[in-house]
Amino acid sequence: MKGKILLLVGMGIGYVLGARAGRESYNKIVKTADKFWNSPRVQKQVNTAEDFVKDKAPDVADFIADGAKRVVRQVSGAQSTKTSTSSTGSSTSPK
Repeated sequence: MKGKILLLVGMGIGYVLGARAGRESYNKIVKTADKFWNSPRVQKQVNTAEDFVKDKAPDVADFIADGAKRVVRQVSGAQSTKTSTSSTGSSTSPK
């Protein structure tokens, strides 16, 4: 909760400062950010991160699928236990 409040406060401060700075300052920030993003060193790291994610994505997907299957088995086992205990009662039906 504290983190969310700090995020909102930070966004509010950024908005106020940005509004006071005007369009010229905004364009300068955009130009600097674009220059930074397109620099060869940054793009090299971006490509490295993309390659890493592409390598690990199948492993993560398998891990998540196995975990989901495990949860389904546990829930199904709990459901069948509840069903079998509730169905062992009297077999007479109301008339």
